[in-house]
Amino acid sequence: MGVLSEIALLPLAPVRGVVWVADCLRDAAERELCHPSVVRARLAALNEALESGAIGPEEFDREEDRLLDLLERGTTRRD
Repeated sequence: MGVLSEIALLPLAPVRGVVWVADCLRDAAERELCHPSVVRARLAALNEALESGAIGPEEFDREEDRLLDLLERGTTRRD
């Protein structure tokens, strides 16, 4: 970018800063939610909910598939 484009885009600098911060927060939250230990704990809680009868087998299967996908994505990113 040239100097003129930087000057022309200067009023948008605060917006670009907010977008950058939002991206950083989203990435950090995604990393935390997809962390293998967090996903494993959620799987354990899901198993307990099934055993106690709080959820049905269909809901368990649906949520388990989603959590296993998260676990796979989280381990793939780390490699």
